[in-house]
Amino acid sequence: MTNEERIKCNAIIHLAAGSAAGVAAVSAQIPCADQVLLVPIEITMVISLGKVFGIDITGSAAKGVLAGKLGIIGGMALSQALCGWIPLAGNIINAAAASGMVEALGWAIANDFSVSARHAA
Repeated sequence: MTNEERIKCNAIIHLAAGSAAGVAAVSAQIPCADQVLLVPIEITMVISLGKVFGIDITGSAAKGVLAGKLGIIGGMALSQALCGWIPLAGNIINAAAASGMVEALGWAIANDFSVSARHAA
């Protein structure tokens, strides 16, 4: 990954992680409510990361990429189930978990795309 690609990925991933934190913070007490809003954020992130590396990704292909990373997404659901119901603390924990999960997911995908783009060239 070049320095320019890393800078672009950083902006995309941090924006998605921040958005995910906001969504998760306000929906912590509603089981699975955040997933309805987190999936579009994650799909947009995957498509945007693909563009950084010249990889054209459709929405359905982005869903496939996300499905391959279900362990990370599952961690978010576990966090919400364990802590989301606690007022204020649950909101903070849920926001931190969502942000961290999206951040990890984004960098895993960016690294995969970087390798794929290098092999395709």
